[in-house]
Amino acid sequence: MSYQSEAQLEEQLIKKLSTQNYSPVKIKDYDELVNNFRVQINKFNQDALKNKDLSDAEFGRLMNYLSGKSVFQCAKQLRDQFVLDRDDGTTCYLKFISLYDDENIYQVINQVTVVGKYTNRYDVTILCNGLPIVQIELKRAGVDIKEAINQIDRYRVHSYKGLFHYIQIFVVSNSVETRYFANTDQQRIMKSLTFYWTDEINNRINNLNEFCDAFFNVTRLMRMIKIYGSFRGRQNINCNAPISDFCY
Repeated sequence: MSYQSEAQLEEQLIKKLSTQNYSPVKIKDYDELVNNFRVQINKFNQDALKNKDLSDAEFGRLMNYLSGKSVFQCAKQLRDQFVLDRDDGTTCYLKFISLYDDENIYQVINQVTVVGKYTNRYDVTILCNGLPIVQIELKRAGVDIKEAINQIDRYRVHSYKGLFHYIQIFVVSNSVETRYFANTDQQRIMKSLTFYWTDEINNRINNLNEFCDAFFNVTRLMRMIKIYGSFRGRQNINCNAPISDFCY
């Protein structure tokens, strides 16, 4: 196997996801993430909004509703609707995700900088209608996968804020070993609660490229997030569900 730096692995992953209906977009920091969310949530809810974009005051009310919540609360809100009292006195219901995969807007970003206790840059983030739902941390081949898990732990403590609390799933990979696990309100993520993806006959899928083909199929990803979410304080994805339910 030829040597691949983390930057090369990241570039390869972005290219792969761009072939799977995820549109690459450049977002450099948290403010730009919020601005992008505003654009996407307007597009996604254009019928409910009657093609009249959110005003500054209306978007402020929406952000107030989304902010300051636990991971568990965010998981419930993601699947719910927000009752928005509009400036003109009317009411509408805003959705955040749709079960029908072709109704959602999928984007992929990388190297977004977020300032908290420390300044961190996240490798790859998948957005659905502008909200971060999957965070992917990469290490070069030969580096223990536990280092990527520990890095996510540090991010969760030091810099995750606001919209990043809506992340549902984490993926870690060093290109030859790949695992996934659910977000949680627990202080630490234990390696024993990370999982391998398997095919229909339980062959483990470790290669990152093959994992992307299976795991990041948008229909499958939406099924995992919308249907198989189990609202447990410890784990939001029911990883005990039959693997065939996830895959087929």
